[in-house]
Amino acid sequence: MAAKLTEVEGEFAKAIAGGGPDKLARHRKRGKLTARERVELLIDEDSPFLELCPLAGWGSEFHVGASTIAGIGIVEGVECMIVAPDPTVRGGTSNPWTLRKTLRINDIVRENRLPVISLVESGGADLPTQKEVFVPGGRMFRDLTQASAAGIPTIALVFGNSTAGGAYIPGMSDHVVMIKERSKVFLGGPPLVKMATGEESDDESLGGADMHARVSGLADYYAVDEQDAIRIGRSIVRRLNWRKQGPAPRTEVIEPLYDPEDLLGIVPTDLKIPFDPREVIARIVDGSDFDEFKPLYGGSLVTGWAELHGYPIGILANARGVLFSEESQKATQFIQLANKTDTPLLFLHNTTGYMVGKEYEQRGIIKHGAMMINAVSNSKVPHISVLMGASYGAGHYGMCGRAFDPRFVYAWPSAKSAVMGGAQLAGVISIVGRAAAEAKGMPFNEEADAGMRAMIEAQIEAESLAMFMSGRLFDDGVIDPRDTRTVLGMSLSAIHNAPIKGADGFGVFRM
Repeated sequence: MAAKLTEVEGEFAKAIAGGGPDKLARHRKRGKLTARERVELLIDEDSPFLELCPLAGWGSEFHVGASTIAGIGIVEGVECMIVAPDPTVRGGTSNPWTLRKTLRINDIVRENRLPVISLVESGGADLPTQKEVFVPGGRMFRDLTQASAAGIPTIALVFGNSTAGGAYIPGMSDHVVMIKERSKVFLGGPPLVKMATGEESDDESLGGADMHARVSGLADYYAVDEQDAIRIGRSIVRRLNWRKQGPAPRTEVIEPLYDPEDLLGIVPTDLKIPFDPREVIARIVDGSDFDEFKPLYGGSLVTGWAELHGYPIGILANARGVLFSEESQKATQFIQLANKTDTPLLFLHNTTGYMVGKEYEQRGIIKHGAMMINAVSNSKVPHISVLMGASYGAGHYGMCGRAFDPRFVYAWPSAKSAVMGGAQLAGVISIVGRAAAEAKGMPFNEEADAGMRAMIEAQIEAESLAMFMSGRLFDDGVIDPRDTRTVLGMSLSAIHNAPIKGADGFGVFRM
């Protein structure tokens, strides 16, 4: 675990480094704060910042983090989603991974009703990749306007150039702050204007803060410098009169009785070796107090009730990897009960999927597994998923993987996720190939088969790793296991900005 954690931290350091020392120095020489410094000044002093999707774009040709910082921070006591393009990385322009990350962030904003603060300094779309960002990129603006229509406050602090598509961020926000001689907001800059109309203009007269404050009216507030803009932004949040719509947590919170450092050693290096998820639960829930539901039935899935940072939760945690009919029925009932009591659900993944074989098919594993997936699909209480170890096959679906819209998905560095393990997938393809050769009366090439199996196993191993999955935004971040309680607490607190209401009914359960 330690080696994997170090590797993740090394990749995150690349995101923190932005465009590199030279571009950072040039940025500072202009008297500007970095995107991360702006975030740090904006949030309440000594309060945490839950950065989301920090590895977006990992493994691609683009910068780790997708050229933008996004996460949940507390501003004047209000949990806000903060989005800050990094102008030291290609001018803060949006590439395909920036777009995907932004759309994921917008989903979190909408589902959890989080006020949005955009720290704007962007050149709009990354033009060499326009074919991938232009058409789907319109959803960014749709999301922003729909958030406002839903009563979710949107605030834009403009720190520099905000051109082309970037100009629509302040144009579509509820509150706009611009900075004297720094903010430049226009659909087309002076060169484009001259080419299109023949008109001569300069940045300031075309889209400067002074013009927008005095003439166009786009600027609601006029700041003298970056620090002043951040001060005004905090003041705007303070006057929102924002109220959470979900129930408040208990005021007395008891820390777990066991050391979170132990979480580094609970998941075995070999994911084929099972571990007891109760050891994890005891280190993340309040007072290590866990009321287990059906402890003697369906032992491969642990279910029960707890509180985390004062918020009630229901927990489903894989214990021995494979899900049988009993576990599926147990999970279905538990999810129904959570919806009756409006209790959010936490899924702790370590599953190789649903059991296969003649006996289990005859006992109804298909309909029972489908029952569990039906319950997860139609549950209306908020879900959070944490991939601790394996998360393979339909078990990933039954445990509320990304496709089932959990409010948040996190992964430990030890996590792996794929349709099945590499050895199993390679073995299946080998068996099919061998059968096909026999059916045609052809000799089977054992040497080629061995090479194929080795290649497939290596590919699946690489593509199932936590960093690979996180780079493709199949989770919201790879987290240090020791931070799990804090991350979940912040996530639950954010979730409670929106109402918590369970489902009134479910689809047809095949019995």
